[in-house]
Amino acid sequence: MATLTGTTRTPFAGPTLDEIEAARDVVSRVADHTPMETSRYLAEVLGSPVHLKCENLQRTGSYKIRGAYNRLAQLTPEERARGVVAASAGNHAQGVAFAARDLGIAATIFMPRGVAIPKLAATRAYGADVVLRGDTVEEPLRAAAEFAAETGAVLIPPFDHKDIVTGQATLGLEILDEVPDAATIVVPIGGGGLISGVACAVKLRAAQQGREIRVIGVQAANAAAYPPSLAAGEPTEITSVATIADGIAVSKPGLLNFAIIRETVDEIVTVSEDDIARAMLVLLERAKMVVEPAGAVSVAAILAGKVAPTGPTVAILSGGNIDPLLMQRVIGHGLAASDRYLKLTIMLPDRPGQLARIAELLAEANANVVEVLHTRHGHDLQLSQVELDVSVETRGTEHRQLVIEALRAAGYDPVVDYE
Repeated sequence: MATLTGTTRTPFAGPTLDEIEAARDVVSRVADHTPMETSRYLAEVLGSPVHLKCENLQRTGSYKIRGAYNRLAQLTPEERARGVVAASAGNHAQGVAFAARDLGIAATIFMPRGVAIPKLAATRAYGADVVLRGDTVEEPLRAAAEFAAETGAVLIPPFDHKDIVTGQATLGLEILDEVPDAATIVVPIGGGGLISGVACAVKLRAAQQGREIRVIGVQAANAAAYPPSLAAGEPTEITSVATIADGIAVSKPGLLNFAIIRETVDEIVTVSEDDIARAMLVLLERAKMVVEPAGAVSVAAILAGKVAPTGPTVAILSGGNIDPLLMQRVIGHGLAASDRYLKLTIMLPDRPGQLARIAELLAEANANVVEVLHTRHGHDLQLSQVELDVSVETRGTEHRQLVIEALRAAGYDPVVDYE
C-alpha cells in the first residue's frame, strides 16, 4: 500500500514509487517514449501552458501496451505455458496481443462482432487467436472468463489489477520527467486503469517534492460511471448509452481503480459528444494529431471550459486507433458542432431560376456548397412548391448566421437541420 508522505491524504491501495520505477524498467523494453507537444492554441483557450502527451503515437496505438506488458511480464513460467486470454473492443486487445507475442505466450482475444476492422486486423497481425463473440463488449468478457475457467489460460483484465495499474503508472513518471512543473494533469477515464496509475505516480512524486499536483479525470457524459459511483461510495453499474468514445465506455469502475481514484483524483468532469468531436477536429487541424474519441476527451474538457487554469497543464492523448470511416463521420460532426458546416431546408416556389438564385445568394455570402437535394415529393409540400436541402461549409458562428440572414433578406425561410 502506497502512502502520500507529507500530505494530509490517507493511504491508498496503489503501487509504491519503487514498484512503479521497477515497472518502468520492464515496460521500457517495448513501449516508446512518446512525444510531449505544446499547444499554443489550447494555451490561449485555457489561459495556462498546455502540453499534449501523445500516447496516440505509442506502439499498438495507445497506452494500453504499458499495463498489458507489465502484467504478462510478471507471469510465472507455468502461467505463461497456459497462455493468456482477454476481451476487448480494441486497444487492450492489441496491447495484450503485442505483449504476448514479444514474450512468447499464446494469446486468445475475444472481441465483439462489430469491432472496427483496423483493430481486428492489428490484433490478428500481432499473432493472437481472435474469436468474435456477441454484439457488445460484455459478451466477449463473459466468453473470456469461461475460456479461462475451461482451459486454465490466465485472464488479463483491462484495468482492475495492480500489475496493470502499475504499468500504466509509468506514464505518470514520464510526464513529470518531461514537464517537471506540471500543475494539472487531465486524463481520460473508462474503467480507471490509466488515471489510477497516473494519479499514483504523480501524487507520490509530488509528495516527495513537497508540492501538490492536481489530477482531473474526464468521462464521456453518455458513459460516465464514476460520478454516480463516487456519490454512492462504491462502484456502481450504469446503463450506458451510445458514445463515439467507445474506448472509455465502461459501465462499472474497477474495484482497485475506484479505491485509488477516490483518494487521489481531485475532480472528475464529463464532456458531450459534440465536445469530443470538436476536440478531435482541433487536434487534427491545430496539432496535426489523429486521436480516437476516447483519447481526445482530455482536450474536450479544456475546450468546454471544464478545466480551470492553475499553471502548466498536461492533457493525455490516450490513443489513436480510429476506424477511417468513423473519423470521416466525426469530422463532419465536429465541423457542424463548430458552426463550420450548415445544413438547411428551404421551401421554394416551383418555377425556373429558384435553384440558381439560392446558389447565387450562397456564393455572395462566400459559403461553399457541399451537397444539394432538390425534390417535389416531400409530404408537406404544396403542388406549387419544391424542397431544397442544401449543405454548405461556413467559417464559424458569425459566418453561419450571415448565410442564414442573407437567405432571409432575400425572402426565403431557411430551416436549420441540427442533427
